Amino acid sequence: MLFGALEAGGTKMVVAIGDGNGKILDRKSIPTTTPEETMPLIEEYFREWNQNKDHEIKALGVACFGPIDLDRNSDTYGYITSTPKTAWKNYNIVGELKDKLGIPVGFDTDVNGSLLGEATWGCARGLTDAIYLTIGTGIGGGVMSNGKLLHGMLHPELGHIRIGKLSSDPGECVCPYHKDCFEGLAAGPSIEKRWGKKGVELKDEAKVWELEAEYIGIALTDFVMTLSPQKIILGGGVMHQEQLFPMIRQAFEKYNAGYINADRLKYLDEYIVPASLNDDQGIMGAIKLAIDELDYQSHIGL
Repeated sequence: MLFGALEAGGTKMVVAIGDGNGKILDRKSIPTTTPEETMPLIEEYFREWNQNKDHEIKALGVACFGPIDLDRNSDTYGYITSTPKTAWKNYNIVGELKDKLGIPVGFDTDVNGSLLGEATWGCARGLTDAIYLTIGTGIGGGVMSNGKLLHGMLHPELGHIRIGKLSSDPGECVCPYHKDCFEGLAAGPSIEKRWGKKGVELKDEAKVWELEAEYIGIALTDFVMTLSPQKIILGGGVMHQEQLFPMIRQAFEKYNAGYINADRLKYLDEYIVPASLNDDQGIMGAIKLAIDELDYQSHIGL
């Protein structure tokens, strides 16, 4: 049985076909411009597969940039809501795909999708509580609590917790909404604004990554105190700077200050870890969203 997957990002949309084991059989990248330009290309990709009954996809999973509405009882369920990408604001992405493709559509945030991929086929497999953070152009976080992806009133916005600007920071928060949030102080654009170069050009500048590790360590301490995850997974472009991981673990240890004394924290190299699915965790999570949506529709008799 085949499933469609859409990892909907602010820069590009990755469409793919996968099987029930998370194996990616085909994929394509489509630029994210406007719904009028981008959506027909996405729909055409999946329609072409469904023209061959031997390759027909049974459901589609969408792991989407946000904020989005995940409440099935809401009039705007399946919408991209208050995104700064104005062309996509209040856009009914799920409704559009259902209407044009005629198949079940599973829907969640891009970071929950990445966490779902890791929980199903990656380094969070077998755990009930985990966090996935992507640190790149922005910062987002997915949370699994008691074996289920956490939605709540909307969905977690872990990038916008307030962590306070450090006195050693020569820059400023770049978030247009907050003066001292995690994203505004530690995402890729804040690194570039602070130091005048992109992170990839600053690999050997120790002061850059020492400050970055401090901010990430503070945030992870807050997440451990509030969400008590069994593992924290870090992905995204900034985390391709692999030298960050030991520095982050050291900063976390400093800010935890021995307060949480759990066995898992004795092995921080197994607790705070990089994504394990070769940057495919998002699209694999979207495959699992499709599988779960088909199961859900079958359960409720649709």
